[in-house]
Amino acid sequence: MEIRFDGQVAIVTGAGRGLGRSHALGLAARGAKVAIVDFDPAADGAPPAASEVCREIRARGGEAIAVGANVANLGSVQDMVDQVLARWGRVDVLVNNAGILRDKTFTRMDLADFRLVLDVHVMGTVNCTKAVWDGMRDRKYGRIVLTASSSGLYGNFGQSNYGTAKAAMVGLMNVLHLEGEKHDIRINILLPTAATSMTEGLFPEAVAGLATPESITPGLLFLVSENAPSRVMLCAGAGSFARTLITETVGVHFSEADRTPENIAAAFDKISDPTGAVSLTTAFQQTDKLVALARR
Repeated sequence: MEIRFDGQVAIVTGAGRGLGRSHALGLAARGAKVAIVDFDPAADGAPPAASEVCREIRARGGEAIAVGANVANLGSVQDMVDQVLARWGRVDVLVNNAGILRDKTFTRMDLADFRLVLDVHVMGTVNCTKAVWDGMRDRKYGRIVLTASSSGLYGNFGQSNYGTAKAAMVGLMNVLHLEGEKHDIRINILLPTAATSMTEGLFPEAVAGLATPESITPGLLFLVSENAPSRVMLCAGAGSFARTLITETVGVHFSEADRTPENIAAAFDKISDPTGAVSLTTAFQQTDKLVALARR
């Protein structure tokens, strides 16, 4: 069945260029009305980049508006969402894509840059999600994507701030999935690897030619579709897609007499054995699992 968004309203942050632009064009091409959100402190009104994407969508017969908003500022975000609601009356899809880089090794990093990256990525995502959340609850429908990165899952040299911010997306998704499930609000994470202005110079030319924003957007469209899953981490790059799963090993129980750091060290290979590892869905499932192991 073809995935369509006819009659739906989507907000895409950081949509003036790169991945956000590609996502916005993809949603509009499949029938969504799209708010192109970008931030340019020098702009008087809608940022030029957002306006250009808006014109491109309209030229193709779609419907879009360009809105300026600093996602790190809740007031700015609420004003942006109010503009969307005034225009179309609802928000069905939110794509949290806006982001920045401030790369330096931890020893050289100014903590102001650490805080700025967290403000944009973490609080920016929280602000935008909070601004649409109650409306989605009331309508019993919502599709939200958080943008993470392999830097948050596996690390990347010089990105302690960015990696921390992107790892936070996992915790946010897990909790919002549980709270939104009964309201048909589905929350997923996209982990893209793409050659954009933000990653300029990080990819060899041959790789950059494959890792285009357009090669990732089909995965995004799936994650915000009506029949989308929830609580999925979808990795995407160069037209390839994979899924990241977090699992926990069975573990080893020690009697009180044997519960020493030396015995844990000696059994660490067995503790780490992935045989029988499972994915847990709530925090208390880990407690139940470990207590059951002790009882056995």
